[in-house]
Amino acid sequence: MAPLSLQQARNLHLAAQGLLAPPRARAKRKSVLTAIERMRLLQIDTIHVVARSPYLVLFSRLGDYETRWLDELLARTEVFECWAHEACFAPMGDFALHRHPSAVRAGHWAHRNAARMQREHRAEIDALVEHIRTNGAVKSSDFERKTKGLGGWWNRSDEKRWLEAGFVLGRLMIARRENFQRVYDLSERVLATAQARVLADIRRSKVDSVERAEIDVLASEADIRREFLVGAVRALGITQARWIDDYFRLNKKFKDSALDAHVESGELIRVEVRGWENPGYVHRDNVPLLARAARGGLRATHTTLLSPFDPVVWHRERASTMFGFDYTIECYVPDHKRRYGYFVLPILHRGRLVGRLDAKAHRVSGEFEVKAIYLEPEVEPDEALAADLAAAIQRAADWHRTPNVVVRRSDPKAFAAALRAALKTSSRAAKTP
Repeated sequence: MAPLSLQQARNLHLAAQGLLAPPRARAKRKSVLTAIERMRLLQIDTIHVVARSPYLVLFSRLGDYETRWLDELLARTEVFECWAHEACFAPMGDFALHRHPSAVRAGHWAHRNAARMQREHRAEIDALVEHIRTNGAVKSSDFERKTKGLGGWWNRSDEKRWLEAGFVLGRLMIARRENFQRVYDLSERVLATAQARVLADIRRSKVDSVERAEIDVLASEADIRREFLVGAVRALGITQARWIDDYFRLNKKFKDSALDAHVESGELIRVEVRGWENPGYVHRDNVPLLARAARGGLRATHTTLLSPFDPVVWHRERASTMFGFDYTIECYVPDHKRRYGYFVLPILHRGRLVGRLDAKAHRVSGEFEVKAIYLEPEVEPDEALAADLAAAIQRAADWHRTPNVVVRRSDPKAFAAALRAALKTSSRAAKTP
């Protein structure tokens, strides 16, 4: 195969992630599950300056959909929560893979912290688990209490840390969320619910065929690491070896030589990308996409806003090499060190990351405030771009139930006026019967 161009590699990556083209049909609850199965992980974050990240990641791929569908999938045990890249939702078909008590997972910082917590507070965690066994599922807020200190009053709960340790170590699971608060229950009770649901679905003949083999709880460490490795390549569409470990946080960077056996078996395909010093890798399931990309058959037509915690921008080096886009999440740094803003959304436009949007949703007033929009230096701020971005921003604002879009400023400065004008046109078009 001739080397792929950089744009062909981008398009392959976006196609695998469900971001190449706008959704063809209106989203259904099954669409949410399909999107999570495609990504393998949906990162959780509680910041809701705009929408909370997992809901926004899904919106970027599905367009207008009901956020309650994600909550329902969790309550129905079609997805579950785990620590992988970070705190994530994952499809229930991957349960044994993530919950296997393996050294692969034990190296994750969340597992190390939970193991330390159990060593230091085993009796307290045991007592809390027995409390749940007797009294039913709990939220951490059930144990909040006010404590007076030098800085004033605050809520303090050791039980919150013990609940989290029990969850990470597999003794507890998240049965559902209430107002985005975790509800913890015994793992065996949640799994019994999952088993009953699967049996009911089988009786109704609504179970889809399983495309990949689940990892048995007695699988070897090598099998688990292999599934994480090839699963990351499949989800990314195309990736360099050095980017693979970050997807599931394996804490072990891979070299090209480590993938030789996977290439020889045909499980992975090694490809050349013009401009890359290192080869790319594609999973055999994505060979049809690879073939389409190679002949120019993948066209990027989607313009949308991405969450700061979208898989496309998880890995800074990958985003930089793939898109020429240097992105860091600034909500966790002090205000005076921020360059762009607290919760800045990368802008995906027809196969490129063309800028970033500092936004805030004012839910009471129904206003979607664009504090600032920053285009990349090489991006041409023309009318076509303004029209596409205006439509994407308005779609996000409408979905968020904050339809009144206000644009404060832009870089370049003149682009704000063009965007405001395009928003007026987009809004009038949306209201026209």
